[in-house]
Order: sequence, then C-alpha cells, then structure tokens
Amino acid sequence: MTVNVWEQYFKAQLNYNGTERHAALVMLTAESGQGEIRYEAAVSFFPHRDPEDFAVSYDAFFSRELYSGKGRRSRKREQKLLMELRTHIDAISDEQNGSVFWDQPLREARTG
Repeated sequence: MTVNVWEQYFKAQLNYNGTERHAALVMLTAESGQGEIRYEAAVSFFPHRDPEDFAVSYDAFFSRELYSGKGRRSRKREQKLLMELRTHIDAISDEQNGSVFWDQPLREARTG
C-alpha cells in the first residue's frame, strides 16, 4: 500500500525533454506491506502553463529512497523525514539542473 504522507505544489524551474517546467509536485510517500516500510522523497516537474494547469506529467519524475526496513508507519520517523525533505528534493533537483521555489507554494500542503 502506497500513501502520500505529505505533498505540495510549488513554482519550479526545469527544462526536461525539450519542455520548460514551471511547477513541481513534491511528495513524501510511504509504501508498506508484509511487515516492511519504505519512505521516498519524490518530485515531479510539470509545465504549469497557466494558473489552472495542474496536469502533472510524470516524464520528469525523480525520487530517492530515504528509509527502508522492518516495521510500520511511524509519526516520529515521518516528522524527521519531513524536516529533511527539502534537502533531499534540492539535491534531486540539482542533479537535473532544476529548482523548486519553496517560498512560492501554488497550493496548501496535503497530508495523508
């Protein structure tokens, strides 16, 4: 079972596959099953051609595993991972020559 622990849309910048991306969906996801838990930081850059355009194109999707082990979801672990999320997303974005503009959210954060 996969759950978005936290997600939020931000203004962003990335040129990928010849298309300018002006927004990003940033996520912390948890995947659990058979006594195992796995957390991942992920970002999906998308065109965002106008203020109503939230059509996320998953060709510019990048992720990094943050934790994997036996157990189940833990609020304490999730709070720690959320505190580190920006650092991981910035590193992922830098690898692609992109940026997430954290001070320019496009929507309120959602938790799951």
